[in-house]
Parts: sequence; structure tokens; C-alpha cells
Amino acid sequence: MAQSKLITLQQRQSYVRLFVSLFLIVFAGKFVIQHALPYFGFTRETFGRYWNFKWPLIGHISCGIIALAIGPFQFWKAFRNRYLTTHRWMGRIYLTAILIGACCSTYLAWTSGIRVNFSWALGLQALAFAWITTAGMAYISVMRGLIPQHKEWMIRSYVVTFAFVTFRFLNDSPFVISLMQKFDERGPAVIWFSWTIPLFVTEVVLNWKKK
Repeated sequence: MAQSKLITLQQRQSYVRLFVSLFLIVFAGKFVIQHALPYFGFTRETFGRYWNFKWPLIGHISCGIIALAIGPFQFWKAFRNRYLTTHRWMGRIYLTAILIGACCSTYLAWTSGIRVNFSWALGLQALAFAWITTAGMAYISVMRGLIPQHKEWMIRSYVVTFAFVTFRFLNDSPFVISLMQKFDERGPAVIWFSWTIPLFVTEVVLNWKKK
């Protein structure tokens, strides 16, 4: 009887994970198609004030897309167990993409970003720091053979990676715009919210599971 309940619970958890995964994939896919890919048309209208910084922005966007695409495969247990070598190489590509993307973000923060205001530049820099730190900790953990810690840091890393999707959604939300109409006020607030709150929730969930 207990074993039957355990199996049922595991099945429910599998369905929940599948639903969440599909939702995130669709959500991220919409972001990439609507907001990221248009930049590869290289039109001045699309880039707007970022035209003079288009190559760092393209580097940042490209690396972000790569990290977003690789993430789900790294969490796919069956894929990881069957293609362990591929999993490791994809992890290296993921880390490299984040390293380059974070460097591009840092450059953009203190060039185009500082033109908005200091708060916006600082918000971008903080996100870049969180992005490379969480990914770096995942790498250090696996190199030390700390697999449980590696998995947890990868979850945190992908939460921060997904912050770019969350930011765009919130920044374009009519409700958020009604609260903060000017970007120089809205942007810094949303950029912090897009990763600190999801990361806080992630910490609660990760530590709750340990009890």
C-alpha cells in the first residue's frame, strides 16, 4: 500500500515537472522569437539606442539563447544518464556561453546602460555577476565531485539565465508600466526583481526538500 502511494506520488511529481518544463519552453521560445531573433536582422530601427553597441549586444543575446536552449537538456535525467559525455560537453558550452554573455553584459552596463542612469547600469552588472557566479559554482562543485551541490547550483544558474525572459515579460507588462511609466525608473526595479525573487523562491524550495 505504501509502495503504491509512493509510485502515485512520483507519477504526480513527474507530471508536474513535465508541465512546468513545457510551460518554460513555450515561454522562453516566445521570448526568443519575438524579442531576441529580430536583432539578427541588424536594422537600426530594431537596435535603437543600442546601435553603436550592436556587437556586444549580439554576443550577449546569442550566448543567452545558447544557455536557454542547453539548460533543459542538462536537467533531463534520461538524456544525462544515456549521453553522459554529451552532457559534459554541453555543460562546458553552457558555462562558456554564460562567461561570454556576462562579459558582454558588463560592457553594455557601463557603456549604453550608464546612459540611462547609474541604477540601470548597476542592475545589469549585478545580474551579470549573479549569472557567472551561479554557473561558476556549478562547475566548481562538479569538479570537486559534489554532484548534489552541482545539481542545486545548476538550478540556480538556470533561474538566473531565465531572468532575461522574466525581465522582458515584466518590462512590457501593461500593469508594471502603469506603476512605473518611465523606463529609467521601471528598468532598474524590474531587472532586480527578475532574478532576486525567483532565486529566493528557488532557495526556499531547495532547502524545503532537504527537511
